[in-house]
Amino acid sequence: MSTEVVMPQMGESIAEGTITRWIKQVGERVERDEPLFEISTDKVDAEIPSPAAGVLTEIKFKEGETVEVNKVVAIIGDGDGQTAAPTATQTEAPAPAVQAAAESTPPPQPTAAPQAATPTSAPAQQPTPPQSGASAQASGAQARGDGGAQTVEELRRTKSSPLVRNIAREHGIDISQLEGTGASGRVTKNDILSYIESGASTQQAPQARAPQTPGLPEPTPAPPVQPAQGDRVEPMSVMRRKIAEHMVLSRRTSAHVTTVYEIDMTRIARLRERHKAEFQQRTGTKLTFMPFIFQAITSAIHKFPIFNAQVSGDQIIYKRDINLGMAVALDWGLIVPVIKRADELSIAGLARAANDLADRARAKQLKPDEVAGGTFTITNPGVFGGLFGTPIINQPQVAILGVGAIEKRPKVITTEEGDDLIAIRHMAFFALSFDHRIIDGADAERFLAYVKQTLEAGQFQL
Repeated sequence: MSTEVVMPQMGESIAEGTITRWIKQVGERVERDEPLFEISTDKVDAEIPSPAAGVLTEIKFKEGETVEVNKVVAIIGDGDGQTAAPTATQTEAPAPAVQAAAESTPPPQPTAAPQAATPTSAPAQQPTPPQSGASAQASGAQARGDGGAQTVEELRRTKSSPLVRNIAREHGIDISQLEGTGASGRVTKNDILSYIESGASTQQAPQARAPQTPGLPEPTPAPPVQPAQGDRVEPMSVMRRKIAEHMVLSRRTSAHVTTVYEIDMTRIARLRERHKAEFQQRTGTKLTFMPFIFQAITSAIHKFPIFNAQVSGDQIIYKRDINLGMAVALDWGLIVPVIKRADELSIAGLARAANDLADRARAKQLKPDEVAGGTFTITNPGVFGGLFGTPIINQPQVAILGVGAIEKRPKVITTEEGDDLIAIRHMAFFALSFDHRIIDGADAERFLAYVKQTLEAGQFQL
């Protein structure tokens, strides 16, 4: 008996996945729950285990192809030695590899500027309900202005994700007029962004473009770069394309401003040194500097809730839960798993959650909801030795904190008697990027000053 292997639905809002690597090849034996292939979705990269033991007899989709959820991608035989020839065909033509939405990915807002998709708030893609002939004709006429009914192909194109429809609405674009490269002709985020970058949208709906700042030229797409002889050319990975899109969209969306504070981490370093051995024995996980920083941030957010907000048109949404995103560097890119309700966790709980998420991110074992719903992000370039940077906000959040290297430096300190001394202290630069649309500079200074005060006091319960 053979077993069909289907593209899994890695979350309710995920409609398709891109096969990035076949771990097993046709003719090879696979055990139940052994990794069979890797996929990349618009939320997370993951290894997919085999649903049964046997011999892989057929592969229906090649690496790099995008497949709708619940579609058969491979066949596993019962291991009797009767294997089919290697194949990558299917009854229907496979959809080409397409750009998935940004990683760690925040929800599109109803009227806000274009943003990357979020696993928690984007609804699952539902088939478009059939319309009566009159209503279909009216909606087609309204979309195109020609009074005619939409064709089947146009209906497929308009069956796009909420993010794509939001971008189209923001730029006044008729999705039915675009050629989609997604499954069943769907217009993907990459399709519509390429259309906008080409400048075609300005001819279609110039009134929909945001007013240009006086004196500044209109942005133009960068011309293609021709490789020189001897250059090596390789396509971006799915994750790399998602990161690129997400970063560009964030810069277009938020008014980025960065403030930098130098924070004395000496008391935290001493506290950690005294307790790290006992802490690992008691909790089974390492004690790093990050749980202390996480707890200081959640305390600051309670005092300044605007940093745990989102922008929706001319409204500000203050999020109830404090969900901390933590950027994890991978050999093949970057991902931001989320510690849910971080303010409810102790130092031990934060340490366990952070180490577990980081380990499973590197092993491609994260679930979609574990990279969803972040409300504030912390990135740690200091682990590589960087002093500070100016991090880009993780949309639709309004702030992100970059933690620089914690290292010993000479520092002038003042004693209680008022004497100035030069001492060796554990110092670090903290860079806070915030969205100046809703956060004023004074609030950003107060927020980071509070974090500085909390960390330098070193009053944490282990």
